[in-house]
Amino acid sequence: MSLTSSDIGRIAHLARLELTEEHSERMLSQLNGFFDIVEQMKAVDTTDVAPLAHPTAVIDHVTLRLRPDLASEPDNREANQKSAPSVERGLFLVPKVIE
Repeated sequence: MSLTSSDIGRIAHLARLELTEEHSERMLSQLNGFFDIVEQMKAVDTTDVAPLAHPTAVIDHVTLRLRPDLASEPDNREANQKSAPSVERGLFLVPKVIE
């Protein structure tokens, strides 16, 4: 699949963008480059490849570098809710907007 300059103009019009001729040409080459990569990926034969649940599932020696799940800020709920017009059981109360 390859785009033309008129395709870029139509896409820009639909997106309400004003592109200069130079910018339009640059967009054309970037988008066509993207579509070239997609075509290369589609050309790869994956018939005997099982889908992965996670990209690192086939790499046993790689451990994910996850940060510890620790609270890093103090609980300031009461201080943050002092300026609220209405609070109940730690929740902000807002006017009902849908009946």
